[in-house]
Amino acid sequence: MAIGYVLINVQPGMEQQVYEGVKSLPHVTDATVLFGDHDLIVKLEADDLATIAKAVVEHIRCVDGVVNTKTLAGADLD
Repeated sequence: MAIGYVLINVQPGMEQQVYEGVKSLPHVTDATVLFGDHDLIVKLEADDLATIAKAVVEHIRCVDGVVNTKTLAGADLD
C-alpha cells in the first residue's frame, strides 16, 4: 500500500469549491482545508506510487481552481 499527501494551492476564494471537488476523487481518503502556505492537504492511498502520481495529474490538477500541487510520498520503513 502506498500513501501520498498532496499540498494544494488554489485561486483565492475557491477553497471550499476545490475541497468539495477533490474529497470524492479516486484514491482520496482524506482532505483538509489549511491556513498557511498551502490551502488544502489531501491524503491518497493506492497500490503503488505510480497510481498516486497518476491520480494527482489526471484528477486533482484538473479540478477548477487548483493552481499548484506538491506531492509527498509516504515512506515505508518496515
